[in-house]
Amino acid sequence: MKQGIWQEFDGYNDIVREIEATRKYRENIIPDKYLTKPFIERLHPPKMDLRITEVIEESSTTKTFRLVSDDHYLPPFLAGQYITLYLTIGNIRTGRPYSISSSPNQTGYYDITVRRVENGLVSNHLLDEVTTGDVIETSGPSGNFYHNPLVHEKTMVCIAGGSGITPFMSMIREIAESGLDRTVFLFYGNKNQEDVIFHDELVRLSLTHANITYTPVIEEPLEDYDGTCGFITGAVVSEISGDHAGKTYFLCGPRGLYDFCLPELEKLGVPQRKTRREMYGPPLGITDYPGWPAKIKAEDRFTVSVKGKRSFQAKAGESLLTALENNGILVPSLCRSGECSMCRVKILSGSVYQPAGTMVRKSDRKHGYVHSCVSFPLEDLEVLV
Repeated sequence: MKQGIWQEFDGYNDIVREIEATRKYRENIIPDKYLTKPFIERLHPPKMDLRITEVIEESSTTKTFRLVSDDHYLPPFLAGQYITLYLTIGNIRTGRPYSISSSPNQTGYYDITVRRVENGLVSNHLLDEVTTGDVIETSGPSGNFYHNPLVHEKTMVCIAGGSGITPFMSMIREIAESGLDRTVFLFYGNKNQEDVIFHDELVRLSLTHANITYTPVIEEPLEDYDGTCGFITGAVVSEISGDHAGKTYFLCGPRGLYDFCLPELEKLGVPQRKTRREMYGPPLGITDYPGWPAKIKAEDRFTVSVKGKRSFQAKAGESLLTALENNGILVPSLCRSGECSMCRVKILSGSVYQPAGTMVRKSDRKHGYVHSCVSFPLEDLEVLV
């Protein structure tokens, strides 16, 4: 037998003897071939049933839901990741991702913080109907919006808008609790003071930790407000955090935040490779996006035929995933932002609009697959689910 370098490792001969002994007294030394799957699923479960043990009022429009597992085990996560909640509301089975706002050091529960969205099917259901003791089916932790010490700088400039604060809350709590060698400049934009979530805790953490700087930015403040007002401009960011050298920029919030702040960072000379932005749900007001055909209105309706199933009418202004769910056709989904690719369907005929930058694999594009969460019908469609 050819000599391998592994045979020079300490303990190699002991392991060989153990294997030989095991082979002598057991029929098969190879562990159960299915052992790998339960081990992986313990870390990355596709589904979990979590019970709500506490509902915390954060503001008039926002609540934090504390979720625990009845078997007292929750898989670990990275600060910034999310779980998807799967709910049946009326006749509609759907899911929504929510960033975990609690620290990853807290292994007993996950907190998710939900703000009411105007006409929001899921946010309104959670805030108005769900209470302590209810059990909700969720995904395991997922997502790529987190600090990677191998790639990102130690100094983070975090720009949040509205409920986009939630992943940053988890990151900041972890930094404070663990004494991580990381510096954070947090800029948190809201329309008015009442909308600010976690304000008291953020003030306390910034006063007690020199490496955490918190700057709330209020668009329409009361007369006596003496903090930073208006929008999170490049001037505000550079005045407080300095130049962009040695920093990585993280953004999370509604579309307007990206539309305004990304050009502001560009003016400061921040390279695109130094910015990370969290996916923030399906695009709203899709007809305002560049490239949307002017002749098609949001309320226009087209026939969607699902091969082997049935047909229904769908609005041009609602995503294909939402239309499928609203008509009782369940499609696996996770991020609902065009990133995870769980909700792919194949377009057999017809065409859809996909916003610029939608990440579709080359092979998917070649064979007609789209992410249904960010695809909008432009004509009658036949799809394969």
